[in-house]
Amino acid sequence: MATPLELLFDLTFVVGFGVAASQFAYALSVARVGAGLACFVFVIFAVCWAWINFSWFASAYDTDDWVYRLTTMLQMVGVIVLALGIPPVFASVEAGRHFDIRVMVAGYVVMRIAMVAQWLRAAGQDPRRRAACLTYAATITLAQIGWVGLIFAHASARVTFLLAGVLILVEMTGPWLAEARSGGTPWHAHHIAERYGLLTIIALGEGVVGTVASLSAVVSRQGWTVGAALVAVAGTGLTFGMWWIYYVVPTSELLHVHRERSFRFGYLHIPVYGSIVATGAGLHAAAYYIEHQSSLGSVATVLAVAIPVAVYICLVYVLYMLLVHTWDAFHALLVALTGIVLVAAVALAGAGLPMAVCLVIVTLAPLVTVVGFEVLGHRHATEAIARSLAE
Repeated sequence: MATPLELLFDLTFVVGFGVAASQFAYALSVARVGAGLACFVFVIFAVCWAWINFSWFASAYDTDDWVYRLTTMLQMVGVIVLALGIPPVFASVEAGRHFDIRVMVAGYVVMRIAMVAQWLRAAGQDPRRRAACLTYAATITLAQIGWVGLIFAHASARVTFLLAGVLILVEMTGPWLAEARSGGTPWHAHHIAERYGLLTIIALGEGVVGTVASLSAVVSRQGWTVGAALVAVAGTGLTFGMWWIYYVVPTSELLHVHRERSFRFGYLHIPVYGSIVATGAGLHAAAYYIEHQSSLGSVATVLAVAIPVAVYICLVYVLYMLLVHTWDAFHALLVALTGIVLVAAVALAGAGLPMAVCLVIVTLAPLVTVVGFEVLGHRHATEAIARSLAE
């Protein structure tokens, strides 16, 4: 079960997701889609990876003593500094300067010092899993040295992204080496499933909060218009629908029986969280459009919401397939119907239907899965999951 300290820790990621969404929304509104998307992918990975590192450690070695609490507080400070470093990343790329990750890396340094200290402490107190704990500490240290070196490289955005890709590979290889090659750690499947679900709710909540914050500016200037009300409805409906379909798989039971599937589960959630936050950013961009402060047209604005929604729904089905180890033709039908809904929303925007109305149509996309599972999908899932648990 998630502890009060973990819930407090998660609150810092509200800031990270919020800043990333608002920066990406602004980049969309000024038609810097490519640069904005590149920066968004980079910062979302950084924010999600910071959370993943802490959560898996906490699942295995949450002693809840004063040392653990202080090192956790230090990591919270690091997350806040990392979030403050997100705007300079977007600004530097949009201005064509070298990739400015100085503040973000400073936040990472603070977090990594605390994280390495925690792994070294665990290595000393758990001799049987000492090799795994030291592997985590070593790879984190190696990657952090690389990130600090990247600050002083003053490279172009393209070169920085290439080097960052290498460092990300080091970051993601470390847990695999520790868990698969060095004996692993005693993480708890039910706890991990709960923690990932809670961060999903935080990411979804950011979409609601961001939408309301953006619409408040519109309402203060223009009063409540039909367009503003429909965007609010779309934001709430999308959030609820995306929350609903996330829980189609009993993740905890599957991870408990098949611990070897944890990497697919853990790493796939990075784009899952990214697509959720990007949906919120798309709704921010829609508010800019209503306020007549966006360079995007109606079709592009609808696409800014429809694309991340499509990515999210597809990833939920991929997550199901990887955890359950089966493919259901019924899912293909639901995905196809979802695609038809989203394409129809974009096509209607191109035909002249108001953008806000088209966003309400996008809201129907998760409803396809909800209805499909209520009618037939849950029975299919129950049978498939039973077979997977019996393997």
